[in-house]
Amino acid sequence: MTRKISVDDNLIRQLAELLEETGLSEIEIGEGEQHLRVVRAGAAPALAAVAPPSTGLVPVPGDGPVNGAETSDANHPGAVTAPMVGTIYVAPEPGAAPFVAQGASVQEGDTLFIIEAMKTMNPVRAPRSGTVNRVLVENETPVEYGEVLAVIE
Repeated sequence: MTRKISVDDNLIRQLAELLEETGLSEIEIGEGEQHLRVVRAGAAPALAAVAPPSTGLVPVPGDGPVNGAETSDANHPGAVTAPMVGTIYVAPEPGAAPFVAQGASVQEGDTLFIIEAMKTMNPVRAPRSGTVNRVLVENETPVEYGEVLAVIE
């Protein structure tokens, strides 16, 4: 016996708008036996990556850049910003070398970080070629949308 699934068009539209707002590639919700998954067209498949253990380093308020350096990073043309809210990972798997380090050369499109959002691993790619001047995040720390993660010169 086949069950008919009831579809809420407004819910699908709201989830599609949320995908656009957050930059996520997919959203899945469920209740009981019904599940709804909305995937953005042309979205790359999620990376199956496990993050390395945390370094235990936690930023302390007041220990950040001095004299507005954080503000200048946000305005820098080579600023790499978080496309979504989530947890950032600097390496593809536990024990692996980080994707990038300060002073490393990168090509446009290279993976710099992975952000886990809603159990989906989303790569953060280099927006341009150059040298990584600063890496401003620690492994396994939460990041906010628009937060500067690194600066490429």
